[in-house]
Amino acid sequence: MADPSKPAGREAPSASRPTPGLGPIFLIVFLDILGFSLVLPFLAEEARTTFGTSELTGTLLASVYSLMQFFFVPVWGRVSDRVGRRPVLLWSVAATAVGMAGLGLALLHAENVLWLFVARAASGIATANLGTASAYIADVTKPEERSKGMGLIGVAFGLGFILGPGIGGALSGIAVHGRTGAVPCFVAAGLSVVNLAWTYGGLRESLPREKRSTERRSLSPLDLAAARDAFARPGIANAIAVNFGVTLSFTVLDQTFRFFNKDMFAMSPLDTGIVLAFIGVVAAGVQGGLIRPLAKRFDEAPLIRVGTAVQAIAFGAIAASPSYGRPALYAAGALLALGNGMTQPSLGAFVSKRADPRAQGATLGTNQSAASLARTFGPSLGGWLYGAFGPRSPYLVAALGLTIAMIVSLGLARRATSTLPVDPSS
Repeated sequence: MADPSKPAGREAPSASRPTPGLGPIFLIVFLDILGFSLVLPFLAEEARTTFGTSELTGTLLASVYSLMQFFFVPVWGRVSDRVGRRPVLLWSVAATAVGMAGLGLALLHAENVLWLFVARAASGIATANLGTASAYIADVTKPEERSKGMGLIGVAFGLGFILGPGIGGALSGIAVHGRTGAVPCFVAAGLSVVNLAWTYGGLRESLPREKRSTERRSLSPLDLAAARDAFARPGIANAIAVNFGVTLSFTVLDQTFRFFNKDMFAMSPLDTGIVLAFIGVVAAGVQGGLIRPLAKRFDEAPLIRVGTAVQAIAFGAIAASPSYGRPALYAAGALLALGNGMTQPSLGAFVSKRADPRAQGATLGTNQSAASLARTFGPSLGGWLYGAFGPRSPYLVAALGLTIAMIVSLGLARRATSTLPVDPSS
């Protein structure tokens, strides 16, 4: 039983208290991804049709979101190393509700696309919590259980992509004052309010005071010293490079997929949402079920190599799918989810096992920041390729990017043989 003299949820577990559960972390990440994926079937297209933008400008809405995450993921990670994970995550959930409500208001009332960019930037700052969530999982899992723990984030991603696109596609057609797209944003804001109440009552601190960093690190978004510290650990720089390549290629699809489906298959926003939901179902199945037995049999490095190779093939299949019809698109999407489901939790586990135990938040934040940088360039790259070279070009370039990532991943096993740091608390 918790000590009634202490505020509930404020302190990390001691020997007399059970380890904090991962349920609230799962819900935080799930609702973050749900809020992001709700807008995937319609936001770029809404900008193109309602605000008269080009494909490139429409996809830049995702780029500015990810740019803010690039800047703030390491900031919140370093803050959480000093003050604990719980305060940072609570702030993030509250700010997410505000950001999604702002996007809904912008879609409802704005006359200039600039307000959509402001709202997406605010949401990017708010949801820059994946590094902190990953550090929370690293705090409460043993190294041999780390892949399983990181797989929980993958399940949250998968479920978010199962429900988000379908719900967003269905709700986006509801007109309010003659405009569409606002309703899914308000739904996401409401879910974040529910999440805030759940997190406040259910999230216990995972980082004991005695394990918190006492080193004063700069809160500048670009902390080169923290990045150098992370890259100095054996294998981490290589893994982060692979993560960058995987994420860059994957986000080329995120924001052009609606254009691709509409222009090549005459799909509605709901149809696009259903395809994305199907991909999410496969991803959740892989990361929730398949990754566990695979992680017991194989190290992270071979799983990363196979996963990147499978994704390269999948992107090539997506580019070819208009020649074979919708079933080919679904098959290629399933293959993409399989490869990504193998890669993402394995990369997170690989990095966390090699991080300094007292700088998990900073190191995992650096990894997530690299992914956010990739998500900054990926959508705009995809939008530019789509407008300049045609609908298939983004996916052919993505296939090339995954091939390069697979080649880089060949060095992971050799680098991983270096001596790992010993956590004195283990």
